[in-house]
Amino acid sequence: MHPVALAGAAAGRLAHYAISGVVGALIIKGAAKRLPEAKPAARKAVVGGLAGGIVAGRWLASAAEEARLKAGDVLAEARTSLGEEVPPPSAVATEGHEHDHEH
Repeated sequence: MHPVALAGAAAGRLAHYAISGVVGALIIKGAAKRLPEAKPAARKAVVGGLAGGIVAGRWLASAAEEARLKAGDVLAEARTSLGEEVPPPSAVATEGHEHDHEH
């Protein structure tokens, strides 16, 4: 699967969980106003929805990192096939690095 497609699918899932959580919370909030005894169940449902969102966020971060690593491997292989030297992954250019903190 192409890394962009993988990231798009992950973003779609994350958006689904976020929207579902917000809509669910609004529905439960409205129901809780009408039925005071439903509050514990409503809270449990909201907590479950948020937990699902956290899990989805973690999965998205993991998928993005995996896609980044795979893209780096393909880029390194392409440079090697052209006879170029591949810089190590830790080599980061710092020219033009202007922040308000010291290194």
